[in-house]
Amino acid sequence: MPLENCIFVATHNADKLREIRQILKDTNWAVFGPDDFEPYPEPDEDGATLLENALIKAHAGFKWLGLLTLADDSGLEVDALDGKPGIHSARYAGSDATYDDNVNLLLSELKDISYDKRSARFRCVMALVGSGIERWWEGVTEGTIIEEKRGQSGFGYDPVFWSPELEMTFAEASAEAKNRVSHRGLALAGLIDVLNNQA
Repeated sequence: MPLENCIFVATHNADKLREIRQILKDTNWAVFGPDDFEPYPEPDEDGATLLENALIKAHAGFKWLGLLTLADDSGLEVDALDGKPGIHSARYAGSDATYDDNVNLLLSELKDISYDKRSARFRCVMALVGSGIERWWEGVTEGTIIEEKRGQSGFGYDPVFWSPELEMTFAEASAEAKNRVSHRGLALAGLIDVLNNQA
């Protein structure tokens, strides 16, 4: 595989990496993650926005490895919580929080909020950095936070995020269905066009 047909995904989140690989599987690019290049020094995500954090990670990965680098930052925005957890979604219940910890805290904070006021959206920014390259794409998918977890697939807040397009939670959907409408899938659509033109 030529070096120019390789892309490094700068994330230690195995679920995100698996999902990105699924979405990019029909391109002619080989997708590598940190486990392929141990040890990978993950930078501090101290940006104020999803875009800033995605760029921090993408630049750090490219500087470290020299390969075209892709980085994702994503968040769940709940209207009744003034957009929280937002940029803090992965660490909403603490720096060592599990997916369940975060979901349980979210449901607790929404327990007195009626269903018609539980609108939310997933937002994802994908940043691509390489030699002379700095580009990014945003994907947003709208939904509602339901009152209890449903489904065994997906990860993060997927069990409580109801997608009106799929008429089920992301955790009830197949990977293919979720990727078709998800924030990450939408953000990666622009990247796929670029990769296909460069391959």
